[in-house]
Amino acid sequence: MIRGAGLKRKSKAASEIPACSLADMAFLLLIFFMVTTTFRKEEKQPVVFPEAEATQKLEEPRKDVLHIYVLTDGTIFINDQNVPPDGVAAVVRPIATDNKALVVMVRSDRDAAYNQIDQVLKQLAQAGAYRVAFYTSLEQRLLGESR
Repeated sequence: MIRGAGLKRKSKAASEIPACSLADMAFLLLIFFMVTTTFRKEEKQPVVFPEAEATQKLEEPRKDVLHIYVLTDGTIFINDQNVPPDGVAAVVRPIATDNKALVVMVRSDRDAAYNQIDQVLKQLAQAGAYRVAFYTSLEQRLLGESR
């Protein structure tokens, strides 16, 4: 009888993970998430804007603008998030400290009480957001005269 002759059995299992297909899988996952991700659009708020005799277009990048809506009933929205009047500073402070070029766009209803707007402005000052702009619509009588 011949011992040791013939085929040898491999007894060890492979200890390596094949890495040649990892790049393909990562690329496919990246494409999957890019295709399936949806971005939420801002919801329109029922706000009738105050009129102004002169306006100026804001030339800031969209990432540097924070929108605050003040409705007639005192409801405050910060980028579609309902916020209590005394909670504006808590929401804006982290954003203002991360982005020094932040411009806060206050979009208030024409019939909103002034004390509501004043309270929002005081909350913005506490949060350190000092670049504030008010959204208005241009008066129609001026548009009519310029024609």
